Amino acid sequence: MTTKQGKVSEKSGWTLTFEDTFEGRELDGSKWSHCPEEVRKDGLWSDQDSFVDGDGHLVIQISERNGTYYSGAIRSKGKFEQAYGYYEIRCQLPSEEGFWTAFWLMSDTVFQVGDDGRDGTEIDIYESPYLRDSRINHALHWDGYGEHHRTEELAVHVPGIYEGFHTFALEWNENEYIFSIDGQETWRTSAGGVSQAPSYLKVTAEVGEWGGNIANAKLPTKMLVDYVRVYKRS
Repeated sequence: MTTKQGKVSEKSGWTLTFEDTFEGRELDGSKWSHCPEEVRKDGLWSDQDSFVDGDGHLVIQISERNGTYYSGAIRSKGKFEQAYGYYEIRCQLPSEEGFWTAFWLMSDTVFQVGDDGRDGTEIDIYESPYLRDSRINHALHWDGYGEHHRTEELAVHVPGIYEGFHTFALEWNENEYIFSIDGQETWRTSAGGVSQAPSYLKVTAEVGEWGGNIANAKLPTKMLVDYVRVYKRS
C-alpha cells in the first residue's frame, strides 16, 4: 500500500490497525472527534482550529480572536482505542513560540490511583515546547493529576526538528515504552510500570508559557499532519 510522501503502510512484523492520511476536505468522523471546547492552560480548545486542508493534511491551528487564544485538538476516544502497539505521526511543527503541540495517548483510567501506571498512563509521544533550543519532550503521567500524581519525562535535542516534516513514534509493549524520532530511538523506559489500559489518540496544541511568550508569535500559525498510523504485533 503506497501512500503520500512515498511512504508504505506495511511494517514488517506488524499489522496496521489505524490509519488516516487526511485526504478530502473534512475530518473523518469515523476516526476522530474534536476535543471538548474547554479552557486549556492560557487558551481554549476550539473546534474551528482543527480541520483538514484539502491538500492531504490535518491542520492544528493556533489563533487569537478578540484577545483570547485558541488552539485545535482532536481525539479518537470511543472510535479507536488500543493497548500496546506501534504509534506514529508524521508532521511539520510550527516555528512560533508561546504554545506546544503534542501527539499523545490517553485513557480514562489515568485518574485511578493504586496500581502505579499499570492501570492507565498518559503517554506523551512528543511535545514541542522547546523551539529555541531544538528539543522535543517525551513524558509519562499516572495516578491522576492531584496529590498522587507521578511523572517521568525526557527532553531530547534534535537539530532542525522545527523545520520540515518529521516522524515521531512509540513502541509500547508489555515490558517498556520505546520512543523514537525519525527512526532513531530517543528514550526507552518502563517508568511507573507499563500501562495495560487501552488508550485513544490525541493530536493537540495548547497555549502556555512552557512554550514561550505567545505575545511574540505571529498568529495564526499551524502544525501540518501528514498521517497518523497505529499497528499491532502480527
